[in-house]
Amino acid sequence: VKHNGQKKATEPKCEKKPAKEKKTIKEAALITTEEFQSIPAYMKGRITYDQINAVVEQMNKAVVDKYKILYQPLKSMSAPARNLYHRFIEEETQDTKGFFFIVEDDIKEFTQLKLDKRFHSILSILRHCQRVREVRSSGLIRYVIC
Repeated sequence: VKHNGQKKATEPKCEKKPAKEKKTIKEAALITTEEFQSIPAYMKGRITYDQINAVVEQMNKAVVDKYKILYQPLKSMSAPARNLYHRFIEEETQDTKGFFFIVEDDIKEFTQLKLDKRFHSILSILRHCQRVREVRSSGLIRYVIC
């Protein structure tokens, strides 16, 4: 009787836990120069290209900071973070389910931006360029990232 090949001993493979899926947080893209040129003059006023992109970056920072807190396990949070977490959960409605959004309180909390007339005119420019969408309900304006 001939044996053509020896059977190799199968080594038990170490079962590793699958790495946790990184939840991606959607951020608004910066305004391009072509888009800036296409914004009507009455909307722009004296607002510059750099000012708009600075606001976009600050809003992105606020969104990332907010959703980092939301994606943390509750047990690992400090008391102030837990309070923020509960506020974020209360602010979410059926309209904003599954979307990334911030409210003015989040902008105050996570950025150094002033919520003045210039900021609101930049928000209207961002709505015009379809970076942000507004959802108004229950006395709160939610800025949804598009």
